[in-house]
Amino acid sequence: MNYRNPTPTVDIIIELVDRPHRPIVLIERHNQPFGWALPGGFVDYGEAVEVAARREAEEETGLQVELVEQLLVYSDPSRDPRQHTISIVFLATATGEPKAGDDAKGVGVFESWLVPSNLCFDHDRILRDYWRYRHYGIRPRLG
Repeated sequence: MNYRNPTPTVDIIIELVDRPHRPIVLIERHNQPFGWALPGGFVDYGEAVEVAARREAEEETGLQVELVEQLLVYSDPSRDPRQHTISIVFLATATGEPKAGDDAKGVGVFESWLVPSNLCFDHDRILRDYWRYRHYGIRPRLG
């Protein structure tokens, strides 16, 4: 029997704690789907999700991040048009100037009121959950 399983991924919401309003870092994707996204990517076989989150953050933004906590797991089968993925979303902090790397065409630093509207995947939902948690302390609901 041939089993098909979702692919584990990580996304990282990076707050730049050395700037006013603790803006977040987004990457502009070099590959499809095009648009802006949270830094993140696939978990390698044999790799812990925390290690994958730190690795992806550094590969895509050049930043060394400190993981603070997990926000939630997002698993809607339609969240990624390429395949069914499950994303473990981490909140992280960093300092310094991000630089686009790996599959990032560009990198941007955004306050909540300036986040671009052309977000990829379900990152608009993730960021709505994050802003609500950050500003009001209300954790995202399961399901």
